[in-house]
Amino acid sequence: MRSSLGLALLFACLACPAAELELQGSRLVVSGMLDGSAIKTFTQYLANGSVRTVVFEDSFGGTADAAGAFAEAIRASGVDTEVRGQCMAACAYAFLAGRTHRFGYGLQVNGVLLPVAAKPSAAELASRWRDEPHKTLAEFTPVAATAPAKEAESGGGSARDAWQPEQGVLFTASPTLFGRIYNAFYCDGTQGRDFSKCERLSDADPFKLGVLTP
Repeated sequence: MRSSLGLALLFACLACPAAELELQGSRLVVSGMLDGSAIKTFTQYLANGSVRTVVFEDSFGGTADAAGAFAEAIRASGVDTEVRGQCMAACAYAFLAGRTHRFGYGLQVNGVLLPVAAKPSAAELASRWRDEPHKTLAEFTPVAATAPAKEAESGGGSARDAWQPEQGVLFTASPTLFGRIYNAFYCDGTQGRDFSKCERLSDADPFKLGVLTP
């Protein structure tokens, strides 16, 4: 088990391996980037009705199109979703599409990074993912964030033009002898790989906010 947040959480990576699928009984494990290469096989697995839970394991981003395709297949099949390890950006969009969405058990630190372009207010935090969980996530995946610099300079860019792959609200669960400890952080992207530099958010229980379901 990793000993600190900085060691436990990796960054959203544009050069990580493409998505890999592994069927484990009624659980379909998805790891790597959601780049669309595995979506056909993923959809076929879900269509046959044998999968009950999609487990995202150390998935550090992907494309907006792929995230949308994974999420659509998950919603259509009505399966549950689970995070084991880390689920960043595009992965978070697909994760929230589950009938229920939870962190996996075990000794690992689990974390999900929900992309936002700016630190949300308390009111935004309270309603953003409970009421409209899929509204803006796809806009802020790493690939979607690569807008031309001259467009931003001209004033015609959108919020995602200034977004960075490691930017968003990060929810974590760390195992202890007394149970799990849940924390939430706002990461502005400048921290790079060191997520211990992210700003801790108070009153951001992931269950109350709808990010995790009981």
